[in-house]
Amino acid sequence: MTRLFSDAMPSEDMPPEISKLSLPSIVFFAIFHGLALLAPWFFSWSALGITILLHWFLGSIGICLGYHRLLSHRSFQVPKWLEYAIALVGAAALQGGPIFWVAGHRLHHAHTEDVDQDPYSARKGFWWSHMLWILYPKSDFFNPEKYRKYAPELARDPFYLWLDKYFLLLQIPLGFSLYLLGGWSYIIWGMCVRSVFLWHSTWFINSVTHMWGYRTFETNDNSRNLWWAAIVTYGEGWHNNHHAYPHVAKAGWRWWEVDVTWWAIQLLRSLGLATKVIMPPAMIK
Repeated sequence: MTRLFSDAMPSEDMPPEISKLSLPSIVFFAIFHGLALLAPWFFSWSALGITILLHWFLGSIGICLGYHRLLSHRSFQVPKWLEYAIALVGAAALQGGPIFWVAGHRLHHAHTEDVDQDPYSARKGFWWSHMLWILYPKSDFFNPEKYRKYAPELARDPFYLWLDKYFLLLQIPLGFSLYLLGGWSYIIWGMCVRSVFLWHSTWFINSVTHMWGYRTFETNDNSRNLWWAAIVTYGEGWHNNHHAYPHVAKAGWRWWEVDVTWWAIQLLRSLGLATKVIMPPAMIK
């Protein structure tokens, strides 16, 4: 979505920054949300099942485990072939290319809630941090020549450069496969409903977990642990834990803080595929 959103760059700060919408972004998200509203007329239990499966696979494995904990924070390591495979899964989630996503997230941690330097600063309000930051794109965060410097190791890799530019092409084999499996029902549910639900699930971490929930650590921001956000994001909702120790692979630290993505990392470690896994400090597990 980096190319898609880069045509309309806002001018300076709020409110002038929000004076110009990105028309391609509006059209893109409106189409997906509109098609998702057709879901009741294309319902089947198998379509619902494939939607849940893809929401987990693309969201937990692709975005949470891949884009976030592996590429953004390097909280563990996997063989390069597996890293590339997981990055492909993340790119198929339709949340932007890997360099774009990683760069934006690193800026969020480096300048958390700063109204100018945090791409989705919660200090600009719920809707800004949730989705308006995409609809009113700022050049520093959406221009590849600018954001690549925040993920330099990825920007030096030809595979990630290609994936960052052409990630949208992955929707073609995905959509074709879904159509062969279940026709338009699987397209509406497996692509449109899944994309909309996964977008908002991810965006909740930018918005609600900086507004509501409890705080285990006194961080220099308003990050919170929110149980229901953790459910829909497979563990990412334990956001205060994450902001306190962003390079730790495990987001849920207490017994009740369920972290489904961490289970997948544990499985990879048991298979010898995940190494150098960064754990919480022993004294505060």
